[in-house]
Amino acid sequence: MARKPGSMYRYVRGKPSTRKEYMGGVPVSRITQFVLGNKTEKFPVQISLKTLEKCNVRHNALESARITVNRAMEKKVGSTNYRVHIRVYPHVVLRENKQATGAGADRVSQGMRSAFGKAVGTAAEIKQNQVVMIVETTENFIEEAKNALRKAGMKIPSPCKVTVGKAS
Repeated sequence: MARKPGSMYRYVRGKPSTRKEYMGGVPVSRITQFVLGNKTEKFPVQISLKTLEKCNVRHNALESARITVNRAMEKKVGSTNYRVHIRVYPHVVLRENKQATGAGADRVSQGMRSAFGKAVGTAAEIKQNQVVMIVETTENFIEEAKNALRKAGMKIPSPCKVTVGKAS
């Protein structure tokens, strides 16, 4: 797990590293499921969470947003009246050049020598106005779904907006 704050990885800088097969020991993504709720029924209303800025979203932030939406919807509307889709996948590998701290650290640390860094996590690179999550439900539960997505948007490092539309 990374020791540095998630805000360090928020901004998209340069080209992402995505080829996990060439890197030793990339941590597994925390996201356990990408589709939740009632997976078989067709729902008429689609409420989506969009980001307003381009950013990287770490896998643990996506997982906490998923848990927030699922918990809020399950409590308010029941598990058979909605479906949640996570629309992004954390492909980008985040690296950190760890520095030793404390007594004698100057003899142990390498400084900027071979500063490529070790893989500490993954992130999803999200474009401006890209859909991160979708909640499908009926007309009765639009307000509950909007509130659940609003809460999930607080877990994502970019400002977000919630839009309502018809399911395709």
